[in-house]
Amino acid sequence: MEFKKVIKNRYSCKQYSDKQISKEQLTAILKAGRLAPTAKNLQEQHIYVIQSQELLAKIDEATPCRYGAPTVLVVAYDKNNVYTYPDSIRTSGLEDATIVATHMMLAATDVGVDSCWLNCIKLDRLTDLLKLPENEEILMLLDLGFAAEQAGPLENHGLRKELSETVTYL
Repeated sequence: MEFKKVIKNRYSCKQYSDKQISKEQLTAILKAGRLAPTAKNLQEQHIYVIQSQELLAKIDEATPCRYGAPTVLVVAYDKNNVYTYPDSIRTSGLEDATIVATHMMLAATDVGVDSCWLNCIKLDRLTDLLKLPENEEILMLLDLGFAAEQAGPLENHGLRKELSETVTYL
């Protein structure tokens, strides 16, 4: 799909059918995340693919926002493998994982898969439920699947502020 169409067509799906995405679609999405830039090319991201009913139930214990998606990606990063910016206490972990997640979200649209970025998560609970390593921090969850027949973008999806309200030329 042309990139402009990907950007225009992507929306946060809040209701999924039970149809599972294909292995080929999932692989394309994961490969897009792998190609995302990271500071110093550290590639500190770790993606967990959740598709089993048992683990999806654990996801549901940590967030009300799975919306029935048959696949959920847990996007985390290794806190011990990040770049610390000069003269700063900031590190690259959150932003690198965000870029990875964004690449995957847009790739999902490109391969015909609906998605929703989830950050309403009980992070400590989810880390414990999934038994993730202590050195990893979860950034977000990415719901993946196919929209239910009656699903669609929220009414306010297309509303955007004018560039003049969000951009300043100095």
